[in-house]
Amino acid sequence: MIYSTQGVHPRERLSYWREVATRGYVEHDFQPGDAPSFRGSVQITSLPGLGLSTFNADAHHVQRSERNASHEDSGDLLLSGLFAGEVGFMQDGRESTLQGRGLYLVDPVRPFELTLREHCTHVIVKIPRSSLEARIGNTADLTGRPIDTSTGIGSLTMGFIEMLPQQAETLDGVSGLKVAEQILDLAALTLNGSRERKTTLSSPKATALLHLKATIERLLIEPGLKPERIAAEAGISVRYANALLAEENTSLERYLVDRRLERCRNALEDAAQSHRSIGEIAFKWGFSDLSHFGRRFKGRYGLTPTDFRRHMERQTESAQALEARIRKGQRTSALCLPGS
Repeated sequence: MIYSTQGVHPRERLSYWREVATRGYVEHDFQPGDAPSFRGSVQITSLPGLGLSTFNADAHHVQRSERNASHEDSGDLLLSGLFAGEVGFMQDGRESTLQGRGLYLVDPVRPFELTLREHCTHVIVKIPRSSLEARIGNTADLTGRPIDTSTGIGSLTMGFIEMLPQQAETLDGVSGLKVAEQILDLAALTLNGSRERKTTLSSPKATALLHLKATIERLLIEPGLKPERIAAEAGISVRYANALLAEENTSLERYLVDRRLERCRNALEDAAQSHRSIGEIAFKWGFSDLSHFGRRFKGRYGLTPTDFRRHMERQTESAQALEARIRKGQRTSALCLPGS
């Protein structure tokens, strides 16, 4: 989906941008460098488990306040690739500047600030915190400073991220899942490589956990999937699998259910899948009992699957109504032009 301020009436432009920028990023306060001339566009797509947003925008300031951050519950980290322009960013008491090309990590559960000092092009990758921290541990030391992309792996990661938004829609489900895993691995290697004191990413335990999670993703759609089957596919015991996941305060069965619930949630909030029934989506991702699925979903997200879908539909309808008002305002303005 592509959103752009081009053609939007000046009176509506800033409110429109706040709406679409939040969709592709996170809730934040926005202040343009020059309100009357501000222009921006956002392209939003995804890979399995990853969100992708391409931002092209004029100079502006972004602030995520304590109030904004308190609403965060997705657990995503934001890997930001700058491909043109200059940006200053600040988080966790650290402040840095990037110009031209580079990577930086933002954690939306804590306040941060960005200042785009000129027209910039960003690709934002929304990465599940658990997936990244399973590879490199806690990421708090990586925010507020540029990530080293001068090495071969950093340059490769930048190139991969730059291509993703245009190629994501061409990938089928299996290919998309594999590419998403590759992105996670490349991001982990790059982020870990920029640390002053590096963690042991290649340790047997980290490697086993990475392989276990990849195995779970591959087997998610199998109905009646048991821990014994997952562990056997991963080449480890159920006991060891649970010990690995215990470090993230979960277990094999809980992690499996959580991943299935997340996939179902993604499907229910996707307007392109509105024709699919809730039962079809639940069965697709391995649930065999709709009542059980409904209880689990409400326990995780606070709404029943039906109410969650209605909530997302209302949000979509509100956005469409705003766009309709904008288009109507444009037509009215055109009719009122002198000499028309």
